[in-house]
Amino acid sequence: MADNKGLTVKKSEDLSKWYTEVITKADIMDYTDVSGCMVFKPYSYAMWEFIQKYVDERFKKAGIKNCYFPLFIPEKFLIKEKEHVEGFAPEVAWVTETGSSKLNERLAVRPTSETIMYPSFAKWISSWRDLPLRLNQWNNVVRWEFKNPVPFMRNREFLWNEGHTAFATKEEADAEKDQILGIYLDALKNLMAIYGSPGQKSEKEKFAGAISTHSIESFLPTGKAIQGPDFHHDGQNFAKAYDIKFQDKDGNTQFVWQNTFAISTRMLGVMFMMHGDDKGLILPPPIAPKQIVIVPIIKDENKEEIFRKADELKAKLDKDFRVEVDKREEYTPGWKFNEWELKGVPLRIEIGPKDIEKGQAVLVRRDDGKKIAVKIANVRKEAEKILEDIHENLYRKSEENFRNSIVEVETMDELKKVIADKKMALAPFCNDPDCEDLIKEKTGGASTRNIPYDKKVKKGAKCVQCNKDAKVMIYIAKAY
Repeated sequence: MADNKGLTVKKSEDLSKWYTEVITKADIMDYTDVSGCMVFKPYSYAMWEFIQKYVDERFKKAGIKNCYFPLFIPEKFLIKEKEHVEGFAPEVAWVTETGSSKLNERLAVRPTSETIMYPSFAKWISSWRDLPLRLNQWNNVVRWEFKNPVPFMRNREFLWNEGHTAFATKEEADAEKDQILGIYLDALKNLMAIYGSPGQKSEKEKFAGAISTHSIESFLPTGKAIQGPDFHHDGQNFAKAYDIKFQDKDGNTQFVWQNTFAISTRMLGVMFMMHGDDKGLILPPPIAPKQIVIVPIIKDENKEEIFRKADELKAKLDKDFRVEVDKREEYTPGWKFNEWELKGVPLRIEIGPKDIEKGQAVLVRRDDGKKIAVKIANVRKEAEKILEDIHENLYRKSEENFRNSIVEVETMDELKKVIADKKMALAPFCNDPDCEDLIKEKTGGASTRNIPYDKKVKKGAKCVQCNKDAKVMIYIAKAY
């Protein structure tokens, strides 16, 4: 179980130290001797399985099929798409020898799978009848180039889904964006209680090799933006590089139109940071491995009776919820309360001798600590209502934090002030990569997040950096 020494730092005072303490003491991960590569302990991996199941079911309903491609990519495949390779070059880990023999050709350890999948696409697709081809794989990827790994948030090896699709027309490929982002937005809201704002990335921030990148951005209560799931419209760039062609209905040879998309284990870290408090994790009920913990309050003379009542209560709840009875006798009830609060279990039920006399149990919410005494006969119904309310409360806080953090600006001085205040600016922007570099320099590291779909540039608006005509409205903030 978790290290129950408790947290030694407040979230608002030192986010980095707080986060490190939470993820280690809540028993959700472990470090390894390979920098940036972590162990997903059963508690966190169960959460990832909920995300996988939720997203995978919706992919399958949409007609997307799962597959698996190799971890190792021959160098000759990787270098075919120049822009893509240049974008990933610093991050690629290479296998150069096996045993005592050097390989004839270097093998890249998968940073993403376009370059290993698309030679197969070229073999499989020859006619319009072979389209659309919509594949997904759940796998791991390795990206090496960064100095300060942070578990879940910035790993050298992480887990994700990779969606790779090919269509006969640009219109079909474009139409997929809303469907996929809709699935991801639902997962963020319905599983993780995270509010996300969808939009298009700037030209500088788009995925290497893509025509456009679309992301879901969130804002942490600590004053930094964070990117969530994304979708890339790759146009015909990869199709031309890997010769993915087909004959259309008129007998003409055409290149396919492609998309890629992903959600990763990074979202677990986002969720921990978004909702956690000075006691530890706060897990939204749909993703919590244990939704309810029952803590019997015992003395030697009434132990068996109270354990029996706790088991009866669990039996009533088991059909609808993930429930555990904590019968450990070597720990006090107070120690157990702290333990389960640290691990973020949404609802605690206390039952002791006085509760049994009154035919009740005491329900305690993790999100706000409120207690309510409930008749045993009504516990299931009340627990359902409380868990739903906890999830709604967490999502509402996430959305309010995002909306309350946005400040619309027109000038560089206004932008600097917003960034200094740890908020997110909504600014008119010319979408020139050179201006983006200058914005980062002048604001001390703030970057563009995305161009929100629901914010239109006003007539006559000027770029916050160069004062030329603005083309878009864009979010700018320091990012985690």
